[in-house]
Amino acid sequence: MTTYGSQAMATQLRRVLMRRPGPSLAQADPQRWHYGPTFNGPKAIEQYKEFARLVEKSGAEILWMEDGGDGMADAMFTHDPSLMTDRGALILNMGKALRKGEPALHEAAYRAAGIPILGRLEEPGTVEGGDCIWVNDRLLAIGRGVRSNQHGIDQVREILAPLGITVMAFDLPLWAGEAACLHLMSVMSPLAEDLALVHAPLMPAAFYLMLRDMGITLLHAPEAEFAASFGLNLNVLPVSPRQVIAVDGFPGTRAVMEAAGCTVETFAADALCIACEGGPTCLTRPVWRAA
Repeated sequence: MTTYGSQAMATQLRRVLMRRPGPSLAQADPQRWHYGPTFNGPKAIEQYKEFARLVEKSGAEILWMEDGGDGMADAMFTHDPSLMTDRGALILNMGKALRKGEPALHEAAYRAAGIPILGRLEEPGTVEGGDCIWVNDRLLAIGRGVRSNQHGIDQVREILAPLGITVMAFDLPLWAGEAACLHLMSVMSPLAEDLALVHAPLMPAAFYLMLRDMGITLLHAPEAEFAASFGLNLNVLPVSPRQVIAVDGFPGTRAVMEAAGCTVETFAADALCIACEGGPTCLTRPVWRAA
């Protein structure tokens, strides 16, 4: 029976890897981790519980990793240290130095779940999952920027080529600087196979035009809400086509999605997502998506 495999962004979420935040987040130094002024560890943990409830409500099975106090506060953002394919997991290499220990946590979790490891990225290559978007099941787009470099992209291309997968790289702007996090998924969130939410001003032009020419409808989120949320209004998790989980407090973005036929559920996330610069998608690593 199939229990893993994902080369899509918005099909039915069947199984997902998540890490329940605990002592590492509660005791995190916000300056060290580049967290914002609304960060509150205990409150963030409570907000995470509501997010997890929404994921479970969708019918997805959660493979839990626990925070036993290893000090890796960002490890709750499980989207970044690995990438799932239909043939198994690709263990990535983090561009953020404080997160270098996280890929090993993912490899251990996959081995415990009986999920094969397709390959591993090695230094000096770095790629983070937030820079990876499955345009379709044979085309993977990767954002080249502060967190994902050409060495890493070349390694991903080599590992995925035998699967018949094309990897295309698109340059990202520096935006708020090297310490901040601008992933490719910071400027584009797929909502269905033919629908995506975007912040066009920061999108690589070639990527934007390619998506448009492929017939994908691009919904433009309000620029003021993108600025107010540091991009987290755009970070939404599809649990099935046009069924998404989003951060509360951005009615304009919600209205754009609902006008396109999406059902949107939200949760309060000022202490969790807004402060820690990672949204609902970042908090999940899809292990199995299916039509």
